[in-house]
Amino acid sequence: MATPKIEASNMEIPNKQSLFDIKKLLHILNKFTIFFILLAMVIILSIIEPNFLTSVNLLNIVRQITLIAIIGFGLTMIIITTGIDLSPGSIVAIVSVASAMYAHPGEYPLVVSIIVGLSLGVAAGLINGLIVANLKIPAFIVTLGMMISARGVSYIFSDGHPITGFSKEFDFIGRGYVFGIPFMIYVLVLVGIVSHIILRHTRLGKSIYAIGGNEQAAVVSGINVKRTLLFVYMYGGLMAGVAGIMLASRIGAGQPTAGLGYELDAIAAVVIGGTSLMGGVGTIVGTLIGALIIGVLNNGMDLMHVSGYWQQVLKGVIIVGAIILDKYRNQ
Repeated sequence: MATPKIEASNMEIPNKQSLFDIKKLLHILNKFTIFFILLAMVIILSIIEPNFLTSVNLLNIVRQITLIAIIGFGLTMIIITTGIDLSPGSIVAIVSVASAMYAHPGEYPLVVSIIVGLSLGVAAGLINGLIVANLKIPAFIVTLGMMISARGVSYIFSDGHPITGFSKEFDFIGRGYVFGIPFMIYVLVLVGIVSHIILRHTRLGKSIYAIGGNEQAAVVSGINVKRTLLFVYMYGGLMAGVAGIMLASRIGAGQPTAGLGYELDAIAAVVIGGTSLMGGVGTIVGTLIGALIIGVLNNGMDLMHVSGYWQQVLKGVIIVGAIILDKYRNQ
């Protein structure tokens, strides 16, 4: 009996090169997803609202997200290590009050109020870092305690009242312009560059990623985990300190109520920007884009007269969506 002939299938089996190209394309799309989202939002809003794409409005958006982005730079490093910090908003308050106390005209040089404010921010971050790194208490609990305590201290410092009457030099930090661009934006760019260099181009930055990827493996490879965690929480406090000084200058008062909810907006910017809550993944550039997405969204809805209540709802939906996307991306 003759054996039936089996005809070769016309289907082509993808070669290794085509599979590599597909993976490379998917990697590029995954890497620049948030940038494409930001670009799409800008295009859509510029069509819907003609006043959106003006130089004045765009500068206003960047200035509005400056404080959130700066706080987010510190939070990016903390979240990469699988940590969290709920205290930046309260640190902003205590720094704004303390720096305002030393910013009255004719009393102290500008540098004094800046040093006082930044030192308080670093000190708060140091306390967080020491407890998290040495006592192994969950960062959520530690920073929640700092959030409550720092807010209380800001009320004690100010006796519950705003502190006003600043020198012209201090006012310039938050309200001054250089070549037609708000001085705050220059600070944002400088802090962003420094944070990016630390995270992507230093041994310390590699240690931060390693701890977030696998802390036990980081210990075995010789990384000083305690020292690295101490640094990231101190840096987070420093960034909140910078934001606190800029906020006091911008609104013309050091207020114990300042910074309410800033930590949530900053965490949202970090997560939307691609930093994984699982640790080991995240960039400063991504956080900046995440903050811009929030700023563009808020500004666009303001121009379209969307209720602030609905803005909060939409922001919450976006945060949850970003976390879901992060989960599937990690899988």
